[in-house]
Amino acid sequence: MTHGEGPRIWVVDDDRSVRFVLATALRDAGYEVTGFESAADVLSTLERGAAPPRLLFTDVRMPGDDGLRLLDALRQRLPALPVVVMSAYTDVASTAGAFRGGARDFLPKPFDLDDAVALAARALGSAGDAPGDGGESEPGPASAAPGDDALVGDAPAMQQLFRAIGRLAQAPLSVLVTGETGTGKELVARALHRESPRARMPFVALNTAAIPSELLESELFGHEAGAFTGATRRHVGRFEQADGGTLFLDEIGDMPLPLQTRLLRVLAEGEFFRVGGRELIRVDVRVVAATHQDLEAKVRDGGFRADLLHRLDVVRLRLPPLRERREDIPRLAERFLQRAARRFVAPAKRLSRPALERMQAHPWPGNVRELENLCWRMAALASGDVVDAADLDEAWGTRGTPGGIAPGGEDDWEAALRAWTGAQLAAGAQGIHADARDRLDRVLLQTALEHAGGRRSEAAASLGVGRNTLTRKLGARHPAS
Repeated sequence: MTHGEGPRIWVVDDDRSVRFVLATALRDAGYEVTGFESAADVLSTLERGAAPPRLLFTDVRMPGDDGLRLLDALRQRLPALPVVVMSAYTDVASTAGAFRGGARDFLPKPFDLDDAVALAARALGSAGDAPGDGGESEPGPASAAPGDDALVGDAPAMQQLFRAIGRLAQAPLSVLVTGETGTGKELVARALHRESPRARMPFVALNTAAIPSELLESELFGHEAGAFTGATRRHVGRFEQADGGTLFLDEIGDMPLPLQTRLLRVLAEGEFFRVGGRELIRVDVRVVAATHQDLEAKVRDGGFRADLLHRLDVVRLRLPPLRERREDIPRLAERFLQRAARRFVAPAKRLSRPALERMQAHPWPGNVRELENLCWRMAALASGDVVDAADLDEAWGTRGTPGGIAPGGEDDWEAALRAWTGAQLAAGAQGIHADARDRLDRVLLQTALEHAGGRRSEAAASLGVGRNTLTRKLGARHPAS
């Protein structure tokens, strides 16, 4: 079907209804539209000498050659032709595969017709006049199959993140990943690496908050034998280990100011000296940094260098907290329960509807990490194949949700505190304030320590207290970590 007299656009989709509604919307916008049912139809039309379009929309999953194979064939024949890939399967691997194959943009299904028309206008506005000329880039390595560290999410914010990762994976730019503790910022860094041309080179991760400041310089840049007391042999730092690949620096906001200066030079020049060394080391490393802190505020307070922030923050990706993507909780929980089942060599447990409803009502201050820990506990403690509300209580270790808080909102803990205070006053209890403060400290500190995997520095930083404060309040209840 062909309509209109404006720039030619071809729409390729085996679903006739999709072809019809998209072609109609584009025709109404003034474009000349031709629909095709398969990739083979497109290629045979070109072989017959038909004039190529100015823009092409193609589905990914179709009988015969899929959209990515069509994209590859068109890149060989018409390397300057802008192609928009459409798919209902919007994950990192799909979007990265499309952009790696040369797609101009990615349109997730179901899509808004106004968005599709606006995308066509943008693509045609930035396309060259002749779709048959131009250069082409080398494709990166094939995507690895999604593993346990793959990002999961159907929420709109996650879909937007996946498309951004797919586009950025091919660009050699520094990326700053922001998000609350426990949201999975390292998974974003791993996805950027896995879908990039560096995928076959090392991925090296370092949590700057977990390394004592006096050791962090050596950990990053390495040291020579004799550089300091105890340095009996040469140590290769993380930058050298990551040469040719990706270095992920987690909690970059905790890096001491003197090291920020050294890091800035490496980012600018790609070279450094080991501690105690005279040999100039040159590396090719893509740096992905992450933080849960407000780095702009730290810059204003003098705790972070503005020029380093500008170097790291070429592109910023925000990972939403779990409370902003509650629709992903069932899928995430199922995945964590399956992972636990493989570890325990047992059938995977399933969540009852009441248990799932209570999980979706919980505020999840610890985000995905808290959900994962809960699922592991349920897999170990629940006696049956189906996890019910009572099993959830046992896994949480309380009657109701953590801390005795009833589900339903982030402020419900205040109502619970008022109820507890009233009961204590009615019973004539003494020292209520001290008791409440002690219990609050204990819950906050123990939960933060659990979410940080026992790393006291990270737990203290997430709470905004000093490590010594955390250690003193926990006392002898926990061994040093």
